[in-house]
Amino acid sequence: MSSFDLRRRTFLAFSASFTGAGASATQPPAVKALVFDVFGTVVDWRGSIVREGAQWSRAKNLKVDWGRFADRWRAGYMPIMDRVRKGSLPWMKLDQLHRMLLDDLLVEFKITGLSEEEKQDWNKVWHRLRPWPDAVAGLTRLKKKYIVATLSNGNVSLLLEMAKNAGLPWDLIMSAELFHHFKTDPEVYRGAVDMLGYKPEEVMMVAAHSGDLRAAQACGLKTGFVARPLEHGPGGRADLGDGQPFDLVAKDFVDLAAKLL
Repeated sequence: MSSFDLRRRTFLAFSASFTGAGASATQPPAVKALVFDVFGTVVDWRGSIVREGAQWSRAKNLKVDWGRFADRWRAGYMPIMDRVRKGSLPWMKLDQLHRMLLDDLLVEFKITGLSEEEKQDWNKVWHRLRPWPDAVAGLTRLKKKYIVATLSNGNVSLLLEMAKNAGLPWDLIMSAELFHHFKTDPEVYRGAVDMLGYKPEEVMMVAAHSGDLRAAQACGLKTGFVARPLEHGPGGRADLGDGQPFDLVAKDFVDLAAKLL
């Protein structure tokens, strides 16, 4: 081998090792945990309320448009959380806020004659929401590689009962209740990252709601969008992501697992 060939081989070997070291040094950390919005993303809140409402109608001889009832209940969600943010209401769990909204709805829909026990049970319909058909299978697959956790405005007891009722295989329940802030306050996303002990870019927020993901993105988290076109019922206005620059877009949780595993 000529001295030129030897020098050339040595140079190429050095260049390859240098490039390899530089490439690995600049690679971002891999995602280690997936944190999920729950209402609408994991579970079908509207369909579940309509289903239980129909059962109540038969048992109580009620004539109620349960789709509209569910929509009105959910419509009060952001405004009442804003009252907590602004200090016009003290910090409350979501169960308590749901109950305040329910009491107003019972008047609005002229539903009378319920005992306190029945009102409490109906308020806990949020604990019994059913998962989307792909949710359990997708989460079970994702759990093989990643930590899978909630990051929801639902309180801890609500999310725990929901998981038991729906068979949701969470590794960890994280709730806005733990941080005394509601999403989309940055304290919720940063608090979740801190609890997990990871870097923000090692955590992916998964949601069907663009606003939730934009807020997570602003805190440095990775983002995964999963559309739920039937969240607001047939013909309802769905969040389809609007072509926003999220890190990953999937059609459901099984597709999410296929893209991440």
